[in-house]
Amino acid sequence: MMSGTVVDSGSPTAAVPDELSGQILDEDEDFEVFCKDSTFTDGGSLNASMQTSPGSMVNQYKFEEEEEQPDTKDIFVTVDNPESHVTAIETFITYRVLTKTTRSEFDSSEYEVRRRYQDFFWLKSKLEEAHPTLIVHPLPEKFVMKGMVERFNNDFIETRKRALHKFLNRIAEHPILSCSEDFKIFLTAQAWELASHKKQGPGLLSRMGDTVRAVAASVRGVRNRPEEFNAIQDYVESFSQKMTSLDKITQRIIREKKEYLEELRECGPTYTLWSGSEEELVEPLKQMAGCLDRCCRETEEQVQQLGNNLLPILHEYVLCTETLKAVLRRRDNIQAEFEAKNEALATKRTDTEADPKVLSLAWESLVGKDPEEAKQQKHQKLKGEIKEMKEEIDKLEDKLEFANNTLKGDWGRWKKSMRADLRAAFINTAEKNVEHYEKCLAVWESFLLSQRTEANEGDDGDRDDS
Repeated sequence: MMSGTVVDSGSPTAAVPDELSGQILDEDEDFEVFCKDSTFTDGGSLNASMQTSPGSMVNQYKFEEEEEQPDTKDIFVTVDNPESHVTAIETFITYRVLTKTTRSEFDSSEYEVRRRYQDFFWLKSKLEEAHPTLIVHPLPEKFVMKGMVERFNNDFIETRKRALHKFLNRIAEHPILSCSEDFKIFLTAQAWELASHKKQGPGLLSRMGDTVRAVAASVRGVRNRPEEFNAIQDYVESFSQKMTSLDKITQRIIREKKEYLEELRECGPTYTLWSGSEEELVEPLKQMAGCLDRCCRETEEQVQQLGNNLLPILHEYVLCTETLKAVLRRRDNIQAEFEAKNEALATKRTDTEADPKVLSLAWESLVGKDPEEAKQQKHQKLKGEIKEMKEEIDKLEDKLEFANNTLKGDWGRWKKSMRADLRAAFINTAEKNVEHYEKCLAVWESFLLSQRTEANEGDDGDRDDS
């Protein structure tokens, strides 16, 4: 059995990038604060004795999913430590994959291997091939989508690393996919062993045959798709439009906030320079510059939060919708094949029940065969073909039933996971936005307080002089 290198129990913590690229991009090769009185939108006011900080509200909240099912995960995977490799023909990035498991089918409890993007892509393809109606979590795109961006900048590598980490952990959490032999080999095999295993896949002709059948099925379409799958398809189409719109809007918001940030950075120094020529306004001008600098830092953190937490999850589910559409197409292809075989069987039965044609009998007589004997031979041949087709139809019916059941089960599982992911991202974004605006508000209130104090002191001095 293939095995990987056993590693120490400690695993390094992945570093967070200093800068944010502002968009989800991928390589083109294998590659505390104070609180104020608040009012809810429905008119209900917050009780003064209640905890009102974002953290306390979130801490009181418990996801339904966490309460319904205990954690039974027994495979823990970490993707970290990206390395760049340069050869005579290509440049690519590999990532360390650390695995800890208590499963008995593994030879060891810990493994360490290095994988490149094309290895992750191979794993995804194998899982989809073996389980066409299970929802395999999407990988980040293979190609750069917008603009000329440095292929291996730190933001890009960090974004991809997090996406690959999530991809593997989604598989590890799946009750069926996590038991795949290909997944086990991916986690444990050394590079040469994995390369050897990848060569054992289906040949070119076999893959072409599968492709031809899938195209034919998609052209035929399905006549009687169950209503529940029509409902799923409608949901996916609507969900896809919403996620795509939110993804684009969030990217635009981040881009505009970055432009605002650049303007804000230039504003503070202008107040500082102005203070050099206004003796009576020196302190207010310097304080204004200080307030702007602090707000600038807070805004930078807000932009990073949007880019590191909200945007990736939105983009991830844009990709998920494409995965879901592909899964639905594969389910439809199975049903289309089943329906086509049933039609072919009906045709065969019609041929069996029909009387022999006069011309056919005349031809058999010409070649020296007894017409009745020829009729019996043809009848027996058709019966044999019908028997084989019925056996194929029984297998296709079982395949279709299995495909429907697996997709229905995985669909419910995916929706629960999706809602938990998006809810957590929205709560985190709301918490960070409240924190950002409270900090900026505190900065400007401190400025107002200082100016009112100075004004009062100035008024007192004027009265003393009088």
